[in-house]
Amino acid sequence: MTAPLAGYVILDLSHVLAGPYCTMTLADLGAKVIKVERPGLGDDTRAFPPFKDGKSAYFAALNHGKSSIALDLKEDADRTIFDELLSRADVLVENFRPGVLERLGYGWEALHAAFPELILAAVSGFGQTGPDAKRPAYDMVVQARGGVMSITGETGREPVRVGASIGDIVAGMFLSQGILAALVDRARGGGGRRVDVSMLDSQLAILEHAIALTTVTGKAPGPSGARHPLIAPFETFHASDGLFVIAAGNDTLFEKLCIALALPLDGDDRFASNPARVQNARLLKRLIEAVTIEHTRAHWIAKLTAAGVPTGAIQTIDQVLKDPQIQARNMVVDVLDRNGRPAFKAAGNPIKMSDVTDPTTRPPAPELDGNRGEILRWLRGG
Repeated sequence: MTAPLAGYVILDLSHVLAGPYCTMTLADLGAKVIKVERPGLGDDTRAFPPFKDGKSAYFAALNHGKSSIALDLKEDADRTIFDELLSRADVLVENFRPGVLERLGYGWEALHAAFPELILAAVSGFGQTGPDAKRPAYDMVVQARGGVMSITGETGREPVRVGASIGDIVAGMFLSQGILAALVDRARGGGGRRVDVSMLDSQLAILEHAIALTTVTGKAPGPSGARHPLIAPFETFHASDGLFVIAAGNDTLFEKLCIALALPLDGDDRFASNPARVQNARLLKRLIEAVTIEHTRAHWIAKLTAAGVPTGAIQTIDQVLKDPQIQARNMVVDVLDRNGRPAFKAAGNPIKMSDVTDPTTRPPAPELDGNRGEILRWLRGG
């Protein structure tokens, strides 16, 4: 059974999160990822806590299965090695600020002329074009500027950042999609392409309901807490021992919910359709909670699940890691150390494919420059 990207070589100049998240995905799908790092320093995340035996768990989670070589692209000898790597690579991934690669002599025009089949995949804060292309950005900056923070949190409270680094992660996901599309295009004779993904663009791309609301009503939505602004009931509800989630996304599910809760709302125009329920979402929440507060979360989750109503517990991360469904899907894997022993836990690969193995372990994250010898032997046919 061959991994779908086996045989493809990804040369990875990226660091921190967006680029490494993309190349981690490609490595999990079978690509050979060679991480080119700064001599003596390496990827910034090597210094990110928490640590175990002096190694960063953060770095290991994003860079397992890759190899590392340290090169200074301002030094002639290292540039010679880098050029050899480019000649063998299918894709070059980078997340420098626009203009940096050009100053090093490896801009798109120069690369495409020298290596016409090479795909250059760039992820940056604001993209390769536009008035702010060369501005620096981090996850929180694009969450703020892209509008995501304005709709996150509780009504009347200060805006908050989404708990996961979606500014970086979503951009990394779009970058991997662009790379795969470019590889398909190249296989059809299209040659190498430049893939340009902006973190800010990527935030806009996930604002499905917010853009619809703003452009149709002329009013920008604000934060709605856990409640979906276009569907009701679709939020958290109190049971006797805390909060849980109910998501009745259509009329049929709402009817099932009312039957399961013995709510006498049949024929009430305020709740007869989803638009009406959205208009009366606060009243509906109170009516539902008047029932759910009488029993525990486990009671209602079991009862609603049996009735076919989407529901669930609000789990902490330690609970998620032990969730039987998560474990059945091999979504928590061991990252090994160089001696083959489990060292860290990481998220598994959510892309499951027929006739492709989904191992329960991942190879180690590389030591800085730890694969120089084998990479040079591979380059020179040794």
